[in-house]
Amino acid sequence: MTDVSARPLPPPDTAASRTLAVAAGAAFIAFLDLSVVNIAFPSIATSYPGTATSTLTWIVSGYAVAFAALLTPAGRLADVLGRRRLFALALAGFALTSLLCGLAPGAGWLIAGRVLQGMTAAFMVPAALALVLAATPRDKIGSAIAVWTAAGGFAAVVGPAVGGVLVESLGWRAVFLVNVPVALALIVPGLRLPGEDERRTSALPDPVGTLAVALGLGAVVAAVTEGQSWGWTAPGTLAALLGGTALVAFALLRSRRHPEPAVAVGLWRSRQFALANAGSFLFTASMFAWLLAGPMFLDALWGYSVLESAAALTVGAAASMVTSVLVGRVTSARGRRWSGVVGALLYTAALVWMSTDAFGPDPALWSAWVPAGLLGGGGIGIVVTVLGTAAASALPPHQFAVGIGMNVTSRQVGGALGIAMLAAVYTAIPDDTLRAFHSLFALCAAIGIAVALLLALPSLTGGRTQES
Repeated sequence: MTDVSARPLPPPDTAASRTLAVAAGAAFIAFLDLSVVNIAFPSIATSYPGTATSTLTWIVSGYAVAFAALLTPAGRLADVLGRRRLFALALAGFALTSLLCGLAPGAGWLIAGRVLQGMTAAFMVPAALALVLAATPRDKIGSAIAVWTAAGGFAAVVGPAVGGVLVESLGWRAVFLVNVPVALALIVPGLRLPGEDERRTSALPDPVGTLAVALGLGAVVAAVTEGQSWGWTAPGTLAALLGGTALVAFALLRSRRHPEPAVAVGLWRSRQFALANAGSFLFTASMFAWLLAGPMFLDALWGYSVLESAAALTVGAAASMVTSVLVGRVTSARGRRWSGVVGALLYTAALVWMSTDAFGPDPALWSAWVPAGLLGGGGIGIVVTVLGTAAASALPPHQFAVGIGMNVTSRQVGGALGIAMLAAVYTAIPDDTLRAFHSLFALCAAIGIAVALLLALPSLTGGRTQES
């Protein structure tokens, strides 16, 4: 093993800031690719006129499914192989798969590239955040997660606008090719991050359990994401849902007995970690549905163009960035708990307002959309930061990556459920678009109330629980 003790290390604050900057850049490109392709989708469909729309949707969902499926095993591998090493390899893989997407000669190649891109992003995200948490003093973890959250919020802010400009000026392939120089530019500083990067054990995680949890989560997310287009009672949907659930259950049972488990089930003995994951799952289901419904509402009812919708959506995203940074400065468990409750209530208030006639067929940008966006976006920034801090502070340092992978997985699965919930509401009310939106917003508000009650529990934001 290399002796790092002879190497002068930068001051802790400098090391933490440098690590956070590199990791935030990786988070930006990973989360940007979850949404930016939506803007390019119509142009992509035009390029492949012979391919069914239902097939082309996998250009969007293939990334999300692969991303969600591999987050948990990726976090485990990062803790075993070395976070810095895996982070650099994932960045290189992300650049390569982005290039494959940008040069794809056909729809099949593009879908395959997107799945591979989602896989590399899954390895990149938990390793990056684990590097941040390991380099950050315990009393500043909230601030670090706030910056991480703000990076994702910034991706949401600039995503529609950047995607629109790239598509309009250079074509849809530029949406993927722009990732290549960004990812490559992060590799060298990523390799130079301070600290050791040794194997924490000589054994890799259980390969059977790892394969089972990846395939199982992928199947469940695929079923929930595509259930509306496949049909909820269709054999393929039921097989994916039931088979995926069985595989995940098998992986969890196997992990309880295996000496090198694929899933660190022992982390769930921490009440704080378990509640943080439950809160992340519930809140992200509501949040994803609301975020997707926003541009649909602006297009279908107010007739906004792509750029007009992008401008309107930046209100909530910008508010989320601001509040996430502010609440990240709160260090006491009590302060975080009540900040989270206030954030959930702000978010709920925005959704209740949007479910009323204040949001009707006539545009009301300044009197309704902007204030509701500030309330809802501000609430999102607070809740996501509080839940992320709660999950991170419950983790022992040697399991940062795997724990964060599990937490982000719960968010992705919750998000897939939220999108399915949106589709179900619109299918149930096909002839009254406005009533469908109002019903969806009311449902999202109800989930917001449940999250507020969960955040009020003292054990969710308590001190760190030691688990091996």
